[in-house]
Amino acid sequence: MSIKNNIKKFKEKLAGTNCKLIAVSKTKPVSAIMEAYDTGFKDFGENKVQEMVDKHSELPEDIHWHMIGHLQRNKVKYIAPFVHLIHSVDSFRLLKEINKQGEKNDRVIPCLLQMHIAEEETKFGLSKDELIDLINTEEFKNMNHIKIKGLMGMATNTDDLQLVQDEFKGLRTTFEDIKTNYQHHSIDMQEISMGMSGDYEIAITEGSTMVRVGSAIFGARNYN
Repeated sequence: MSIKNNIKKFKEKLAGTNCKLIAVSKTKPVSAIMEAYDTGFKDFGENKVQEMVDKHSELPEDIHWHMIGHLQRNKVKYIAPFVHLIHSVDSFRLLKEINKQGEKNDRVIPCLLQMHIAEEETKFGLSKDELIDLINTEEFKNMNHIKIKGLMGMATNTDDLQLVQDEFKGLRTTFEDIKTNYQHHSIDMQEISMGMSGDYEIAITEGSTMVRVGSAIFGARNYN
């Protein structure tokens, strides 16, 4: 299994689409990330803060680090200086903390609001009503150290491909609604992060701009 070849295959699959690959490098060693990086690839996704911080300190500075996992408020300060994009903003309280840490680091931190689109209750995310409420608050409108770049969603883990397609379609509809009807300085709707190793092809047909793929690039994970 060649990471280099897998990256090349994905680049070919995504050619001609408006979708970019985020290589999910969680649990993978620095050497595996460097193998991908040496092909000219720079966008890597991690789901644990400590792992991202450790890898950031060891790897080239021009890597774009994407936080794709559930993020606790008390951990934001560790990634605020360098994170490229936080995909998993699932509450107003978390967004407020990101804004606070952005101010401390004198930067505007790009974020995606995570929507709850799946049937599983265990998945994190906002409902559409919660999303609208959030962006209509005065407190949100006064935030100067975050930029909402789009939405993220995780589909139901199921063999029912029609259900997955419907969930992605719904996320795209919400994205278009926000992009069209809600405009101010903290919103710049560009990205829809949806689709993983098992369902990225459906996500691309439904308008994903970022697919988060790990095992299809780096091989199976060892969680021991």
